Amino acid sequence: MIIDGKKIAGELRDKIKSDIKKLPNNNKPGLTVILIGEHPASQIYVRNKEKFANEVGINSIVLRFDESISEEDLKNEIKKLNNDSNVHGILVQLPLPKHINQKDIIQTIDPVKDVDGFHPINVGNLSSGNDAMVPCTPLGCYYLIKKVIPNLSGLNAVVIGRSNINGKPMAQLLLKENCTVTIVHSKTKNIEEICKNGDIVIAAVGKAKMVKSDWVKDTAIIIDVGINRIEINGKNKIVGDVDFDDIQDKVKGISPVPGGVGPMTIACLLENTLKAYKKISKRI
Repeated sequence: MIIDGKKIAGELRDKIKSDIKKLPNNNKPGLTVILIGEHPASQIYVRNKEKFANEVGINSIVLRFDESISEEDLKNEIKKLNNDSNVHGILVQLPLPKHINQKDIIQTIDPVKDVDGFHPINVGNLSSGNDAMVPCTPLGCYYLIKKVIPNLSGLNAVVIGRSNINGKPMAQLLLKENCTVTIVHSKTKNIEEICKNGDIVIAAVGKAKMVKSDWVKDTAIIIDVGINRIEINGKNKIVGDVDFDDIQDKVKGISPVPGGVGPMTIACLLENTLKAYKKISKRI
């Protein structure tokens, strides 16, 4: 079966919209996205975030800055947002220009307003099993998996990729569900053999069509995080880290690219913004 991320994301957005309508005094969560420079992919992502945020009733603002902005000036902009009671979620669109230290910028964001879930406090809370802002892409993958298999306890999960944004938080979410989790990466030997043991395989490595049908078993659920642009017959095409055409008829379920994890990432950002609003409302 194809795991329809568009449909599942639409259901999640409908729930968020309904929950926002129930907020007292017609209050609305506020999301501010900081976009630096003219990175084409970032421009598209931010437009989609803004569109869906407005659709569900979130006040969405995009602050655009020239690529030459200094790190100090960017930090000062973030500090203003930290102190703005109308802003509940802050997202700094990555990647950043080379002269800006990404870690320092992330640590400047108020952890409660860190709707990307990248702040070290949120990372620590997630790994400790405490309440945390969970990074949007792993959270979206988690929801897709749970739609197909509600009870994950005791299953073998293989995460391909060890990034702080995807691989590591994905592993933490699956451990919390009592999965046995293996993380494989570029230095792992016999990746194919390890993947064959996976009841769940999450590919988040950034290598086009890397995972083939002989890597996975028939009963596996495959979640493809990859977004790779390749040329096929003279045309640019977006494909995942999984060879979809080779695998789709073999496995129990697979998420497509596009139309799988991507829509879920944005829906989870909106969910995190609502969560941040509720947390901030309680502490005021």
